[in-house]
Amino acid sequence: MGSTLPLFAFQLLLLLTLLQAATTAAASAPPSPNVVSPRCNETCGGISIPYPFGIGDGCFREGFEVTCEVVNGSATPRAFLVGRERNITVEEIILPQGQARILNYVSWDCFNSTGDRVAGQTASLDFGDKPFWVSSTKNRFTTMGCNVVGYLLGGDNYSLGTGCASFCFGGANITSGSCSGTGCCQTTIPEKLENFTTGMAYFTNVSSYRDYSPCTFTFVADQDGFAFDESYLRNYNFRDKYNDGVPLVLDWVAGRQTCAEAKRNPSSYACRSTNSECFNSKSLQGYICNCSTSFHGNPYLPDGCKDIDECSSPNLYTCHGTCSNTAGNYSCSCPKGYSSKDPKSEPCVRDQGIQTSTKIVIGSCVGLVSFITCIFCVILTFQRRKLLREKDKFFQQNGGLRLYEEIRSKQIDTVKIYTKEDIEKATDNFDKSRELGRGGHGTVYKGYLDDGREVAIKRSKVVTEDQSEEFVREMIILSQINHKNIVRLLGCCLEVEIPMLVYEFIPNGTLFEFIHDNDGKLIPLTIRLRIARESAEALAYLHSSASPPIIHGDVKSLNILLDHNYVPKVSDFGASRMMSLDETQFITMVQGTLGYLDPEYLLVRQLTAKSDVYSFGVVLMELITRIKAIYYDGSSQGKCLASSFIEAMKDSRLEEILDDQIMGKENMDVIQEIAELAKECLNINGDERPSMRELAEKLHMLEGFLQVSSTHHAPEECEALLGESSMSSTLDSVGYHSLENKLGFYVKAGR
Repeated sequence: MGSTLPLFAFQLLLLLTLLQAATTAAASAPPSPNVVSPRCNETCGGISIPYPFGIGDGCFREGFEVTCEVVNGSATPRAFLVGRERNITVEEIILPQGQARILNYVSWDCFNSTGDRVAGQTASLDFGDKPFWVSSTKNRFTTMGCNVVGYLLGGDNYSLGTGCASFCFGGANITSGSCSGTGCCQTTIPEKLENFTTGMAYFTNVSSYRDYSPCTFTFVADQDGFAFDESYLRNYNFRDKYNDGVPLVLDWVAGRQTCAEAKRNPSSYACRSTNSECFNSKSLQGYICNCSTSFHGNPYLPDGCKDIDECSSPNLYTCHGTCSNTAGNYSCSCPKGYSSKDPKSEPCVRDQGIQTSTKIVIGSCVGLVSFITCIFCVILTFQRRKLLREKDKFFQQNGGLRLYEEIRSKQIDTVKIYTKEDIEKATDNFDKSRELGRGGHGTVYKGYLDDGREVAIKRSKVVTEDQSEEFVREMIILSQINHKNIVRLLGCCLEVEIPMLVYEFIPNGTLFEFIHDNDGKLIPLTIRLRIARESAEALAYLHSSASPPIIHGDVKSLNILLDHNYVPKVSDFGASRMMSLDETQFITMVQGTLGYLDPEYLLVRQLTAKSDVYSFGVVLMELITRIKAIYYDGSSQGKCLASSFIEAMKDSRLEEILDDQIMGKENMDVIQEIAELAKECLNINGDERPSMRELAEKLHMLEGFLQVSSTHHAPEECEALLGESSMSSTLDSVGYHSLENKLGFYVKAGR
């Protein structure tokens, strides 16, 4: 007995020790990555930091850490993304859209009156391996200053193909709010950009503008959060105002899998709330979470999505009776003695007593009316079924099933389905006066939607299986395109015998009419070159930025429309094809238009991006000659502009075929370069033609040279400029040695 007690005491002591160790381990163990510690601070300096973002251990999902620190003795702390060392200030986190707004530093240089650089900085942004990317739809690359070219470099200082040139031709030409190349330039940025550096290059012959614009700036910023002001060029206000950076919008995803893949691993699945839903990101590879309809809150937390009490917000959720909140909805009923067809939309009215005889009469009438109504209902049911069968027949005939599968698989949400009644109302029942034109694929009408928008409605001529495929193809292609120089698809109508597409309305007709049907009206070379450059950018976007890449297949001046400001809009994608990445695509039917057809395509029946390059070369020739692709010079047999143009260049007779309006002495060097570009496009071997991206870049540079030459053509200035040795490596990269020797510009690179 005496030996048993010490043994029992020892066992009890050992048990207590183990319990204490387990309790300590549990208290010190890090929380689950999807469970927020109650100690977490959800704000920093007045900025809300919702989960999956968080401050401190156990407060954030992996990759979403936020640091809250006081900077430079300020009374208000600042929130930093991806750690304090990267110096990325957070201004706002937007959970539903999977976005965040940060401050992005500006690259800038300031000069004294002699043109010497006195101060400046180069800005860069790098998220490392974190799930953040710069939004290509919300942000724009901007350059401000006089005669400066801003450029965007990747993390390893490789070119991203994004540049913007800003010129000054006197203060009177600079307008606040406009970034069109005078004092301020703005352009799009590449998709899925996760690190970059901004920099600048300068023209040496601009020292006279230093007093007017002492500083130059280049940066990537939220297009809705930045507005250009002319005063930014005259003083240091911009540099001081945005010393901490300009607003920039980020896209982020909770995980890099699709929703289907993420749900297979519940332990890492980010949508933790019961009343939450998963959505695949439209711009990134990954998914985000949102609360279900009629719920609000944080879908990334357990029980984070709370039911909306509709009864507490009568201004938003109408009820003319007694409101009762339910999970995910609400009900509305009238008090006793009152009634309403729908208390949510119509007031409750008091019930009135009715005499017995009146009730009998009413009952008899109701019975008779009900009998007649039943007969009509039967007839209407048969008629409705007949109409539904007819609509279903048209829907399938117009390629609706394939279109539906494509919309569902590609998650297209930018296209609206219009009814037959909507289209008839918009076009005044297809009135002849609303007809804009007829083409090989159908008739186009001008229409007005209920919201007042002007639209162009394309109605196919006939319904065949091939044209149904063409209709579906054009709609799928246009629904995935988002570019300012490509006509935008608004919707379609499938429930009619003849399928219809609804586009934005482009008021100034086609480029063909602008060039050839203008009664000799003066068209400056600057306008022609801008139209060519923006059209080339649109085709380059189709070839290299669309997903998957797209071959237009019928590039011609008739398929380039012009808006109020003569900005080109590429249209008519009936002959387009999506480029395959793993197989060569051969087309058995001839695509395109006589005079623009790629001769290599006619031989091998292979449609490639270089086929569009050939056709664009013909458009370039039309712009500088104002001669049609197939023309008549007095003989009965038509001639091909491409052949005549190449022959004229070969025999040094280019000036004979050029349009007299643009043959000024100051234009000839630029025109010669445009002609050389057109000649390269018409190369019989498609592999030796330039890409549309290269054409767009060269036309952009030529446009800048033309603008500069128009203000720097005094004899003494030209004599001084021609004395310089060569152009900088900035221009060497786009292949302009020949233009350097002819124009005599000297450019130096700078930060």
